[in-house]
Amino acid sequence: MNEIQRLLQQNSDWAQQIKAEDPAFFESLAAQQAPKYLWIGCSDSRVPANQLLGLLPGDIFVHRNIANLVVHTDLNCMSVIQYAVDVLKVKHIIVTGHYGCGGIKTALENSSHGLIDYWLRNIKDTYQKHQARFDPDMSQEQRVDYLCELNVMEQVANVCHTSIVQNAWQRGQALTVHGIVYSIKDGLLKDLNVAVSSAEQLDHIYQIDHSC
Repeated sequence: MNEIQRLLQQNSDWAQQIKAEDPAFFESLAAQQAPKYLWIGCSDSRVPANQLLGLLPGDIFVHRNIANLVVHTDLNCMSVIQYAVDVLKVKHIIVTGHYGCGGIKTALENSSHGLIDYWLRNIKDTYQKHQARFDPDMSQEQRVDYLCELNVMEQVANVCHTSIVQNAWQRGQALTVHGIVYSIKDGLLKDLNVAVSSAEQLDHIYQIDHSC
C-alpha cells in the first residue's frame, strides 16, 4: 500500500466511524454550511483548527497561510472574509498564531529566501513598528514568541479595517474579531484579549464614514 492509498484507507475508516456514531451526519453536512466561526490561521501542519478546538467538519470556516497574515491586497484572504461575513454570517473571526512559528522566525532573519521574502516583509514591518517594546535581554525564542503575539494583534486590526467587516457592523450584524495564540508544546490556546466588535474601537483614521 502506497502513501496515498494509506490516506484513502484512513479516510474510509474515519467516514465509517462517523456514520456509526451518527448515521445522518454526512446527509446533514451536505445540506448546508452554517459555521459560526472563521478561523484565520497559519499553514503549519501542527495547527489544525477543527481538532484543537474539538469541532467537527462544518463547524468552522478556515483560511490558512504562512504566519496567519491578513494582507489587504491578498484577494484570496479578502474573498474568504467576505464570504464568511456576507454569506455564512459568521459571528466570530478568530485570528490564530502559534508560538515558534517558522514564518516569524524567518522574518527575523536578514537572509533572502526568494519569493516568500515579499510575504514576510509584512512581519518585518510589524517588528519595526513595535521594536521598542522588545526587552534587550529577551532570548531569541522569547523574541519570536512575542512577535507571534504582536503579529496576531496586527492581523486582528487588519481584519477590522476592511470594508467587509465595517459594513457588517454598520448594518447591525453581530460580529467579533478575536486574537489568540496556540502553543504547540502543550496544545493550549491563549486569548490575547484583543476582541473587537465595533468600528468605535478602531483608531479614527480607519473608521469608514458611511454617511458619505
